[in-house]
Amino acid sequence: MRLFGKKSKTFVLGIDGVPYSFLMNKFGEGKLPHLSKLVKDHGAKRMNSVYPTVSSVAWTSYMTGENPAEHNIFGFVDRIPHPFSITIPTARDRKGISLWKHLSDQGRRVIVINVPLTYPPEEVNGILVGCFLCTDIDKSSYPPDFSNYLKSRDYIIDVDAWLARQSPRKFMDELHGAMEKRFEIAFELMEAEKWDFFQLHIMETDRLFHFFFRDVENEGSFSPDIQTFFSRLDDHIGQLSDRLTKHDRLLILSDHGFCGIKAEVQLNKWLEEQGLLSIEPGMEKDLVNYDKSSTCYSLLPGRIYINLEGREEKGSVAKEDYQKTCQDIRERLLNFIHPASGKKIIDRVFFREEIYQGPYIESSADLIVHPKDGYDLKGRLEAREIFDHSALNGMHTYHDAFICGKNIDISPVENIQDVYSVVMRAVK
Repeated sequence: MRLFGKKSKTFVLGIDGVPYSFLMNKFGEGKLPHLSKLVKDHGAKRMNSVYPTVSSVAWTSYMTGENPAEHNIFGFVDRIPHPFSITIPTARDRKGISLWKHLSDQGRRVIVINVPLTYPPEEVNGILVGCFLCTDIDKSSYPPDFSNYLKSRDYIIDVDAWLARQSPRKFMDELHGAMEKRFEIAFELMEAEKWDFFQLHIMETDRLFHFFFRDVENEGSFSPDIQTFFSRLDDHIGQLSDRLTKHDRLLILSDHGFCGIKAEVQLNKWLEEQGLLSIEPGMEKDLVNYDKSSTCYSLLPGRIYINLEGREEKGSVAKEDYQKTCQDIRERLLNFIHPASGKKIIDRVFFREEIYQGPYIESSADLIVHPKDGYDLKGRLEAREIFDHSALNGMHTYHDAFICGKNIDISPVENIQDVYSVVMRAVK
């Protein structure tokens, strides 16, 4: 789109994990006036996330417009089946081409800051600052020397999640400080650099909901800080909108919703009690020590791998028994009951072919388990009980993600993967 000889710009703001329902409630209370006005003037939608509902998978699906079997990112952690080991996927493992790489190849200048699964940073026509996976700010950026600017501005790659367990007050202060710094740097770059496409990602919203969801719901001791946090976020959205022309495109979205945690569910512990997973005798209770007699094992959240002969290092399940084994585990999971409430805790169990299509489907888990809201699927084998609790009190939901668009048609969007094509159509 060109108006008066100038090309309209596109700004995408990611507010990780912020639920549509949360925002609608705030608007109803007369809060978040800047975002509320954008929604009133331009519309918003509730959209779905991805399975499994993990930020790294969701944002990769957004940036590529592809499902996990096409882009090869299936979770925050993954496994190498032979020899067995646990890995953390990075941008090196992504097979799909990112939105900003496509735009760079078209000659558009891009600035991208902090989007999950952008580390290590790829070469773009512009600036890219990697995500929370980066542990060394000197290696955070493209071009590499841009990290010097970040250091000079005291940029924070990510907050310290362990601090939430040690000092919730200091953690809350870090959340505020990190968000402020991201917007401060983004506003500086908007003015100092040439750009056609700019994406800024706020990860602090996700961190806040994970550790302070009870305060969000129940007006706890940190509720005033939370109100201040979202008021500041809204103020920044107002400033962002003011910095754009009336013809520029603005897209604001989250990648999943949130709900409170009733219990964390240690799925590998459950598999062990079901007789489906065992540890080699005398070995530490660690997944790398699973016994060859095991039928399956799980990686969080709720991804179950059959210990398939010929594929897994210790594979023992014959190929001819694969479908029957998957069906048996699925039926057991769908009848998995919380003993205290007597209610089922699993909402859906997918065979991978039901939700994924693509050349990397063989790297996927065989079963993808999606819980009912409130039951956060984990994988600790050393846990004493199947149901337990940690410092986390908020979990991701598949439904209830948020999207709002100014000068961009969001009507085709049903889930986060759809957003890619909406952006690409708009910027042509």
